[in-house]
Amino acid sequence: MSKHLYIFLLGCLSFVFPAAASAQDNSDCLGCHEDKTLTRKVGGKEISVFVDQKKLSSSVHAGNKCIDCHVDLKDSDFPHKENVDRAQCTSCHQAENKDYTESLHGKASAKGDKLAPVCQSCHGSHEILPVKDSKSAVAPLQIPYVCGSCHHEGSPVQVQRHIPQSNILENYTESIHGEALLKKGLVVAATCVSCHSAHRILPHTDPRSSIARKNIAGTCTKCHAGIENVHRKIIRGELWEKEAHVLPACVDCHQPHKVRNVYYEQGMADQDCLRCHGKKELKAADSRSMFVNYSELAGSRHTKVACSQCHTSVNPSKLRPCEGITAKVDCSSCHAEIGDEYKTSIHGQLFAKNDPNAPACSDCHGSHGVLGKKDPKSSTFAINIPVLCAKCHREGKKAAVRYTGTEHNIIERYTESIHGKGLMKSGMTVTATCADCHTAHHELPHTDPASSVNRKNVSATCGQCHFGIQEQFDKSVHSPLVTKTDKELPACNDCHTAHTIRRTDQDAFKLTIMNQCGRCHAEIAKTYFDTYHGKVSQLGYTKTAKCYDCHGSHDILPVTDPNSHLSHQNVVKTCQKCHAGANRQFAGYFTHATHHDPNKYPWLYWTFFGMTGLLIGTFVFAGVHTLLWLPRSLQYRKELKKKLSGESEHPKS
Repeated sequence: MSKHLYIFLLGCLSFVFPAAASAQDNSDCLGCHEDKTLTRKVGGKEISVFVDQKKLSSSVHAGNKCIDCHVDLKDSDFPHKENVDRAQCTSCHQAENKDYTESLHGKASAKGDKLAPVCQSCHGSHEILPVKDSKSAVAPLQIPYVCGSCHHEGSPVQVQRHIPQSNILENYTESIHGEALLKKGLVVAATCVSCHSAHRILPHTDPRSSIARKNIAGTCTKCHAGIENVHRKIIRGELWEKEAHVLPACVDCHQPHKVRNVYYEQGMADQDCLRCHGKKELKAADSRSMFVNYSELAGSRHTKVACSQCHTSVNPSKLRPCEGITAKVDCSSCHAEIGDEYKTSIHGQLFAKNDPNAPACSDCHGSHGVLGKKDPKSSTFAINIPVLCAKCHREGKKAAVRYTGTEHNIIERYTESIHGKGLMKSGMTVTATCADCHTAHHELPHTDPASSVNRKNVSATCGQCHFGIQEQFDKSVHSPLVTKTDKELPACNDCHTAHTIRRTDQDAFKLTIMNQCGRCHAEIAKTYFDTYHGKVSQLGYTKTAKCYDCHGSHDILPVTDPNSHLSHQNVVKTCQKCHAGANRQFAGYFTHATHHDPNKYPWLYWTFFGMTGLLIGTFVFAGVHTLLWLPRSLQYRKELKKKLSGESEHPKS
């Protein structure tokens, strides 16, 4: 049924059944207003009066009737009047309406200002959602954009009403409040309505305003409850001593809409500390220097952190704020996640036991001159990591003396490995360092299942850099994801070692890898070394086929797998890597054939022993024949000698 026919029928019914035609149910209204093409002219402009029933049914007003808001249409007939009044919110929201009426917005609206916002301007019309709903037009994350639609630089409100504040929205988005809300999603951060209120927005000159000078502190302390204690560290105590609670207004220091992380180059807290700690001759009772080089601190990552933020036990009420303090700095108060990792690491566990050899945060990062790990001067910069770890882990140092296994000379071996040479000789900062494999703050023994270098985790650790190889390995027969067995499967460090990792194209690695395969595949290794390939490789020739040339290195699969290098589909191609003219018949060569296995290779077994028996039989027969003939041969030689000697005594005449 078309829109016009529906209206016509309703009009006819209004004459026959006047009561039945009155708009009392939502369905009566939606009969027309569900038409997306329905429009009407308002102030010379044609606007849509379409109502999305789906949005309406999911809004906070889902249980309301249309005439509850459009009160001027109550008991009206169809078709209703052309000029419909704006929906009234006052019947339900009386308190909010009272605040709005007193506000700048309400007063401007009462004067007929077309730029003045009304309820629908902020909350919407038929799709109003609760404030706590993230999709609501007035949810905390949306508030700056709702207010900013009018209060941004160059807006009609700012230009036509000559509002002196400029760049309100722009300044807010760059403030600490705006960054917390819009960049970090902290919905508890202050928004426009947190300071100006939601409906009773008044100028700061109005004594009733939430941002009036005498009220601003109360407005700010709704969030910043302990503000007096915080400011005690940077504002002179005499301000409290002269008269209680007489403080500068918040906006005197923190400009509205431009609130920043306000850090002073040398705030009062730092100056109090440097009064003593700025002296080079200052020493502790145990003769440790207590001097703090402020220029070093100013160039560190903590340049914007006051002394009292780390040394939290200081008492600003005392002449010497650090008097009587014995508590150590707890870095985890800011670096909570890292602190939790450290506590469960071997370093943290030893530190908790008060082990004097346990490293603390300052042992690696320094104390006042902490620099970022991307700064070449930082002790945690990639190239400096081996030197840093060597302070404890070099042979003979305090960490190395704890080693109970066979792994020694760790630092020395690392520096000669492919990783160490790449880092320390070639300057490749993307090369794996100690922290890349063992992690920076969660170091654990390799026997711990949670360790990054545990057998179960080492492939994932190496895969952080060697991702493609990890993908191949995870699909191979050596991966625990593929092979389910009680036996110990090989991990990366079984073939490549932990710290003496060599280039795989070096002869030493090529000749060693076969013995490493033989540690698990002993019988197969024996058969390999019986073959031509194996015997030649034992002589030091590296260009002959080795285990990984045929089976693959990280993508080893069963021969029955179509993707295997030795599958029926791929074996010829594998042989052709060395033997260019190889064909299917050539690929039928028994690479691991042995004459010691009568079950698997019976022809070779019986042929070997048959030929060996024939050879031995021939030599035995020849030997026996020789032994039997030996007496006769000696007798014949004796007779011959006698005959020759007789002839010499009786020469012929």
